Amino acid sequence: MTSTPATLPNPATPLESSREQALCTVYFDGACPVCRREIAHYRSRAGGESIAWVDASGCDEDALGPGLDRVRAMQRFHVRRPDGSLLSGAAAFAEIWRQLPGLRWAGRLASLSPVLAVLDFGYGLFLRVRTLWRPGSGQQAIR
Repeated sequence: MTSTPATLPNPATPLESSREQALCTVYFDGACPVCRREIAHYRSRAGGESIAWVDASGCDEDALGPGLDRVRAMQRFHVRRPDGSLLSGAAAFAEIWRQLPGLRWAGRLASLSPVLAVLDFGYGLFLRVRTLWRPGSGQQAIR
């Protein structure tokens, strides 16, 4: 198994690009194959180079920033906005979609309360089964 760097630069982005210049910072579980594949999809889209991508499974704790520790970062998907506020679950996905030109419409739609509630319910179901795809996780449920 190959390891991925803690902070993943977009292939089209120079390594020196900083999180301070990013539209948002995404914290994802790089040890989850499904999660890695989805993040790779977002990173490859137009606008993906403007987002900072942090693999919470292998980064230094400091890379997670204030208010987010590794346990929380591994339990749910998180996005930090430039103002420092944290979003998780479906709201975090909606924030990413709002930043990607081809998905802005989905981000606006997903931000509507009833839609966000349905998406968050679905995300909760995913969290219960994702351990089946995560190597070495056994039957430990993530809530």
